[in-house]
Amino acid sequence: MARVETNLKQLRESKGMTQKELAEKVGVRRETIVHLEKNKYNPSLELALYISKVFDLPVENIFRLKE
Repeated sequence: MARVETNLKQLRESKGMTQKELAEKVGVRRETIVHLEKNKYNPSLELALYISKVFDLPVENIFRLKE
């Protein structure tokens, strides 16, 4: 399975949002956000879409396949 990289931490911090706040907005636990930011967890399509909606960005601007 391909690994996914993300710039989620930078995006979240640029909005002044905590991990807990983002987790609440997308309906997951804070630990899920921690794992996403450390590239230790591949998000489901549904979660990736919810996160892209929060930041009003295309999914490709937040998540990308690791080369």
